[in-house]
Amino acid sequence: MPSDIPDESPCESPTDLTGLLARMQQAGQREESVSLDALLDSVGRRSFAPFLLLAGLITLAPILGDIPGVPTLMASLVVLSAVQLLVGRDHVWLPRWLLQRRIARERFVQATRWMERPAGWVDRLLKPRLTWLTRPPAHLPVALTCLLIGLAMPPMELVPFTATGAGLALTLFGLALLANDGLLALLGYALTGGTLGVVIASLV
Repeated sequence: MPSDIPDESPCESPTDLTGLLARMQQAGQREESVSLDALLDSVGRRSFAPFLLLAGLITLAPILGDIPGVPTLMASLVVLSAVQLLVGRDHVWLPRWLLQRRIARERFVQATRWMERPAGWVDRLLKPRLTWLTRPPAHLPVALTCLLIGLAMPPMELVPFTATGAGLALTLFGLALLANDGLLALLGYALTGGTLGVVIASLV
């Protein structure tokens, strides 16, 4: 049976990438594996940014993103959340089969620790700028672009390195919304165009 994501979250969304990774590492601490449901609980469900960052970081992480099927799983998360943002839903619904998908905790923690150092570097660069590219209604073009990325991610598993480009683009958009950093949104649009161009050229 499908399940609605509740409107209330036990914690506020993190405000930077380092904080998001710390929250992710706390998810499902007493379990041998980490569910997507627990991850969303840990990073917050009040905005679109945590969904994008979660999907982008998991796709980027070498230990996680290289697992067959993981990019497609993250694509499902992005597509479902983006569509619901575009139609104006107050909260995001995800099916139970998706929320219950799990990753081995040891592998997950290893991957997030690998990202801690670059996260600190990224956080020092984040700042509000070109905010008209991230504040409503600019979040709608971001959601539409992320929807296109999500739809393209399954074929990307057949084209080397393009899933990494998709994960980086999602991460850029997530950080842009998180920090009101329109420069990152511009980089996300550019990277999306380049990545989708490579995929189309490779498959045609």
